Amino acid sequence: MTALPQRAMVLAAGLGLRMRPLTDHRPKALLEVGGRTLVDWALDALARAGVPEAVVNHHYLGQMLVEHLAQRTGGPRLTLSDETDRLMETGGGVVKALPLLGAAPFFVINADVVWTDGPTDTLRRMAAAWDPERMDALLLLAPRARTIGFDGPGDFFLEPDGRLRRRTPAPEAPFAYCGVQIVAPRLFRDPPDGPFSNNVPWNRALAEGRLYGIEHDGWWLHIGDPAGRDKAEAFLRELCHS
Repeated sequence: MTALPQRAMVLAAGLGLRMRPLTDHRPKALLEVGGRTLVDWALDALARAGVPEAVVNHHYLGQMLVEHLAQRTGGPRLTLSDETDRLMETGGGVVKALPLLGAAPFFVINADVVWTDGPTDTLRRMAAAWDPERMDALLLLAPRARTIGFDGPGDFFLEPDGRLRRRTPAPEAPFAYCGVQIVAPRLFRDPPDGPFSNNVPWNRALAEGRLYGIEHDGWWLHIGDPAGRDKAEAFLRELCHS
């Protein structure tokens, strides 16, 4: 079994535009679902898995997030990556934080996703599947039938050997990216200047045959807009009473 990554990046700097008006006065990462903020869902999952350190970035209404995180108890140990002056997007945010993340593979988790574990802990299951000899990134993928609040056409096809293929030019794909991945720092080598999306290094890894996926065996809750949050709340209430 591959060793569990010891660090993680939680991407919490988004503007939350699609969540308005809920994000008019607070960052999206501090919206609550099931009685917990979104950023705490991510950090609690890291703590359960045993990941000891995490970097959290912030931008919009970032001081609110800083103050919230200062009140957290328990793991993981937190370091902040300040993007107040310039929002770096998903890929650029990781690059900015690389000096804090070290030279070993690490988790990257979007702070607007919630998932339920299957029979085993999701992050530990990903760590067991990680193979640095073959992979630059391992993405958690949800079958569209096991998603809540997601109505998109899907993102990827998952090949039998675990490699990924983009949806296009097909109109639909069976799997949606869950916002959770393990990456090697080499994925972000020679990055573009300034802000850029994770899609930029993913496309290179795809071309090199080093972008892989693993099928999620629990449920993925997509908190993309207020209606998605309502669906997630209803699902979690039903889950607690089942």
